[in-house]
Amino acid sequence: MTRLGVLTIGQAPRPDLTPELTALVPEAAVVERGVLDGLTRAQIEARPVAPGDHALTTRLADGTSVVLGESLVTERLPAILADLEREVDAVLLACTGAFPEPVHTKPLFVPDRMIAFGAAALLGEGGTLGVVCPLPEQTRDTEAKFGRRLPAGARVRTDVCSPYTGTPADLAAAARRLADAGADLLALDCIGYTEEMRARAAAASGLPVVLARSVCARLAAEVLDSLAARTRGAA
Repeated sequence: MTRLGVLTIGQAPRPDLTPELTALVPEAAVVERGVLDGLTRAQIEARPVAPGDHALTTRLADGTSVVLGESLVTERLPAILADLEREVDAVLLACTGAFPEPVHTKPLFVPDRMIAFGAAALLGEGGTLGVVCPLPEQTRDTEAKFGRRLPAGARVRTDVCSPYTGTPADLAAAARRLADAGADLLALDCIGYTEEMRARAAAASGLPVVLARSVCARLAAEVLDSLAARTRGAA
């Protein structure tokens, strides 16, 4: 059986994430790690988001969420990724943030690109993409990330609802606002959004909704199946 490493920018385990991923990659064993594993909340909060840094949000092992700067993630990510790669056949970076790609020796699935290019492929020229992101301070980065990958003439509109602290009503309201703003397609741009949240956003907006975690897992499954077939052939 192939082994898929799931590397969250928060802490493992992720009971809000792993069961849905496992269902989408049933032929792979999932091995979890977290960039913040071993740190206390006090240690994390001692590194607030600095001016010019990119804000991210994630879940900790106790089920609460935290806001942190991209710089903390990029400092800790390489060593944890290298350690995880020794145990697995491929790694899913469980965050849609636009990180500089780390050095890696195994296939690395990067949700930032996967969700943006996937939404662009579905939208078509001249359409409007509505994106829900977790934090108000992420909207500019979100617009830039999707905007540079969309077809000619397409537009991006953003709204905000955290998958960790927002309520179902908050998410439904964000989805409706994007629909009212002319969106043709919605994207939930954080690995923390669940299938239940996707269904809620679709019902509230009346639009198709692209969910980051399922897009990434389905594409990863294609590669993992190929790796498994190659292993069987070698045997």
